[in-house]
Amino acid sequence: MSGCEARDAKKLVRSPSGLRMVPEHRSARSPFGLDEPPWVPDKECPRCMQCETKFDFITRKHHCRRCGKCFCDKCCSKKVPLPRMCFVDPVRQCAECALISQKETEFYDKQLKVLMNGATFFVTLGTSDKPELMVCRLSNNQRYLVLDGDSHYEIEIIQISTVQILTEGFTPGGGNTRAIGMILQYKVPGSEELTQMKFTASEDLSCNKKLAASWLAAMHKATKLLYESRDQ
Repeated sequence: MSGCEARDAKKLVRSPSGLRMVPEHRSARSPFGLDEPPWVPDKECPRCMQCETKFDFITRKHHCRRCGKCFCDKCCSKKVPLPRMCFVDPVRQCAECALISQKETEFYDKQLKVLMNGATFFVTLGTSDKPELMVCRLSNNQRYLVLDGDSHYEIEIIQISTVQILTEGFTPGGGNTRAIGMILQYKVPGSEELTQMKFTASEDLSCNKKLAASWLAAMHKATKLLYESRDQ
């Protein structure tokens, strides 16, 4: 096993919430991941934290695996996949958290694959006026944005500070917009200064502009999840 494979190795662990497949090394965790929340202690929740139903021998309490709050069975009956916490099977969640997790499932089922497959852009570094045609993709371990052309860059996702998606087609009265590029700012390890990269979808017919737009839309969603993970 190579050093990289060893760092990315995973193990099966059992928590009060269920079985999880997690990285052996915390440093190898996905930047989009969330930690399991602490459960509200049973003694602190005599009533459902949603409908206020009093718990008793018949009305049992359940903890939402995403927020850790205490609910009755009616308010916490859904079992929904929660890949951001690495659960192997769908887990019990309250109605509000289940809705959020269901929306995230699309990212993990579809958009994450789009990011890993990559797309082609003209990439301009800093104040340079010479863009370079590069294939941009998310690494399989989700921790790096990899850019390949005549040059090669690997940007650590956790070092990205801002992502601005560039669009065209907007009109004052409303209307459809299309993603045509993005501006990325990130920190190079060991430096506090921000480096900027501009990505522009190629007008060349040999490049798939639709694919580039899909990749940018997926990157926009990934950025939202990244910010949420940091705010946890």
